[in-house]
Amino acid sequence: MAVSRHKSWTPRYTLTPTTARKLMEIEAARTVVEHTPLPPAVEAELRQRARVRSTHYSTRIEGNRLTLEEAEQVIAGRRTSFAGRDRDVGEVRNYWNALLRVEEWADGKQRLTEELIRRLHALVERGSRARPSPFRSGQNAVRDSASGAIIYLPPRANDVPALISQMVSWAAQAEKIGVPAPVIAGLVHYQFVTIHPFYDGNGRTARLLATFILHRGGYGLHGFLSLEEHHARDLAGYYRSLAVHPHHNYYEGRAGADLTPWLEYFVKTLSGVFEMVRQEALRWARVGLPTEPPELRRLDRRARLALGLFAQADTITTSDVARALGLSDRMARNLLQEWVAEGWLLVNDPSKRGRRYALSAIYRQYVGSLSAIRKPL
Repeated sequence: MAVSRHKSWTPRYTLTPTTARKLMEIEAARTVVEHTPLPPAVEAELRQRARVRSTHYSTRIEGNRLTLEEAEQVIAGRRTSFAGRDRDVGEVRNYWNALLRVEEWADGKQRLTEELIRRLHALVERGSRARPSPFRSGQNAVRDSASGAIIYLPPRANDVPALISQMVSWAAQAEKIGVPAPVIAGLVHYQFVTIHPFYDGNGRTARLLATFILHRGGYGLHGFLSLEEHHARDLAGYYRSLAVHPHHNYYEGRAGADLTPWLEYFVKTLSGVFEMVRQEALRWARVGLPTEPPELRRLDRRARLALGLFAQADTITTSDVARALGLSDRMARNLLQEWVAEGWLLVNDPSKRGRRYALSAIYRQYVGSLSAIRKPL
């Protein structure tokens, strides 16, 4: 009998004392980071570093062979190919673009929907111009890479649409009644990989969905966190925590398994990430930031990040801003037009194809301090 779309998914879990304590630690770290001002160059660097590491480690979990340095070269456009590893290059590039889109969707408060999931998977698997992916039409299985034995047999293909619909509905209701975003992110991550709705790319998409939910719920830490890195560094623990039931068949126990162990693992890992970011913020606070002049105080967070780009270049482009802020080129272009109107940016090259922007004279005096701030990172 097929699963009905109208049924509800009610995950079984308990907030253990450990999970509750870790959630409080997450809140405490979040408060510190949110209230610790950072120089724009520092903030831009921390965000870029976290994005690169998230991209590298999430693809590495799935077998990508590029090193962290090579992945950074691909992302920066300094290297476009490696002999025999074209697929790896494509995976890194696709994940990077998908991560930027996830941050943009979260910033715009887009809802988690089936359509968003299918669009996200298309970005991960086939790139920015791909149409939303269809759910798988047949069975797939997770197998041991060495022996070929089945490790996990997901639900039947005809049950996938209903199961995804139930997961999406639960997430919306959980948000409505105030379930903490880290709990929602962890449980959606689990349920998505359990449903395994696509033939490939399920793990990468699940991790991006968790990131989306965290960012949307106010737990993005300005983009400084790289949860994927911590999963990759404890890959055995990551997979062990996802295996919440001993039977490999979804219908033989996985569907109604107790998710408490997985949730505790997820929240504990997230707490560790938040603590690392908190310590980094406090490190900069201890360095002692000079009192900002009024010209800098009037800039909002996005403008500060854009200002930080001038620590490395005399002029910037729409693509530079889009990449730094995790926005589409269209949204970045609109922001740049606003900043030009405000007078702190100037159009350096008026050509439509290669338009570049420079700082106005009064803001150029601060570039030296931005460059100096960047060096200790």
